[in-house]
Amino acid sequence: MTVSAIIFQIQSILIIATMIYGISQAKKRLLHKKIMSFAMAWDVLLILQIEFTRHAVEKAISLTDNSIILNIHLFLAVTTVLFYPILIILGRKIISGQKSLIPIHRLFGRTTIIFRILTFITSFYVI
Repeated sequence: MTVSAIIFQIQSILIIATMIYGISQAKKRLLHKKIMSFAMAWDVLLILQIEFTRHAVEKAISLTDNSIILNIHLFLAVTTVLFYPILIILGRKIISGQKSLIPIHRLFGRTTIIFRILTFITSFYVI
């Protein structure tokens, strides 16, 4: 594993830890919002770092025989990032008073953190 791969993995661990801490602060909505916004922004920046240093998208597209683990990893990673705007929109509506959206926000949040953890795990198989 290269030094950059180790740095990416350390960042992933810290992002997941930040997300878990943010989830633990859900009752303190404004703190939860700040922590989770930071974690999601950091995660997107990590993806950009990986893309700009490794050209990951180009490599994945150019492979004619993607392994099943790479396909799973890509599905998890893309879905995680696609869920971020949904969570942000739902979170803003909840903060503005639409409490009925809390169960949907929790469902997307739980799914997102599970997918993010699985993205981290599968990343060891695609490095």
